[in-house]
Amino acid sequence: MNYRRFGKLDFKVSALGFGAMRLPEKNGVIDEQEAGRMLRYAIDNGVNYIDTAWPYHRELSEPFVGRALKDGYREKVKLATKQPCWLIEKKSDCDKYLNEQLKRLQTDHIEFYLLHGLFGSRWEHILKTGILDWAREARKDGRIGHIGFSFHGTYPIFEKIIDHYDWDFCQIQYNYMNEEFQAGTKGLRYAHRNGIAVVVMEPLLGGILAVPKGRMKEIWDASGLDPIDVALRWLWNKPEVATVLSGMSSMEQVRQNVAIASSGNANSLAPEDLDVIKQALTAFNELSPIPCTKCEYCLPCPNGVNIPRNFDLYNQAITYNNLFMGKAHYNWHTDENERASSCTECALCEEKCPQGIRISELMPKVHETLVFKPSEA
Repeated sequence: MNYRRFGKLDFKVSALGFGAMRLPEKNGVIDEQEAGRMLRYAIDNGVNYIDTAWPYHRELSEPFVGRALKDGYREKVKLATKQPCWLIEKKSDCDKYLNEQLKRLQTDHIEFYLLHGLFGSRWEHILKTGILDWAREARKDGRIGHIGFSFHGTYPIFEKIIDHYDWDFCQIQYNYMNEEFQAGTKGLRYAHRNGIAVVVMEPLLGGILAVPKGRMKEIWDASGLDPIDVALRWLWNKPEVATVLSGMSSMEQVRQNVAIASSGNANSLAPEDLDVIKQALTAFNELSPIPCTKCEYCLPCPNGVNIPRNFDLYNQAITYNNLFMGKAHYNWHTDENERASSCTECALCEEKCPQGIRISELMPKVHETLVFKPSEA
């Protein structure tokens, strides 16, 4: 296992982190025997960063992790979990949830505590409820070691959050398809310049990059390269990345990822690997139903609509045939005023679009496709 510097902290983190979000299930609940075997195999082979959260596996992930880290395994790892910020109504609620998480995890402290899934309006909620002041107090009394946040918003919000507080680490969705999505490469570098460790989630885009389809599959097949190996090493190729979380759901995946992590070094990806990734990206863009290049010439919208983000969510949902992922980001991680539904069809943006996209005609379609219907909410 390779180890990497964790921002400004005196801690070397394993290149691969264990994400407890996609554990194997049996009869609708975590298969604890198999999941425990997987977790302990990862730790026995050098993984020292375990990530979970309040809502994972319908609130069963934290209790499972607590049980799986018995028999001396808790002492071998750093534990990360996340505050369910959306449940916090007042500052005193923070203690209620943290104390319950400590109980679930069977520990008296959590090394890495994140404010979960920040974006524009949720960040405003954090500031309003005094959660950051509470976090300082919890750190002083030893229940929390280090404070961070996970992020699902747009880059300007990411930069605003980074600048507001003395964070130890952050967690972003990042992979070779998402260099300009959410925090993106720009955010990765900005956090790194500020001494903040960057933990990467969704390295395989929820498994989508592991099983490429259509023209992308043809490209990978012709190259003879393993798309999983290259996607993970693409991340470790970047010195700014501290650790890469993988939400593994089988022992085979754990073994494969642990093996790849042993060769995941910064600045080590071969030119031919990078070329295949470039070809895959080109193929994806050709498949995108809306030819948006995210140049942002259409912005600012007078109503605050984030036009490129709406198109990007739509394109990824349709191209990858993963409508739920698009809906989740649209409904849960995009402020209401930024959604396609806020478009008034004034068409001012269309005059500026170099691609000639009929934006005002497409916005209602984007919203209709991505909004949760009453039965789904």
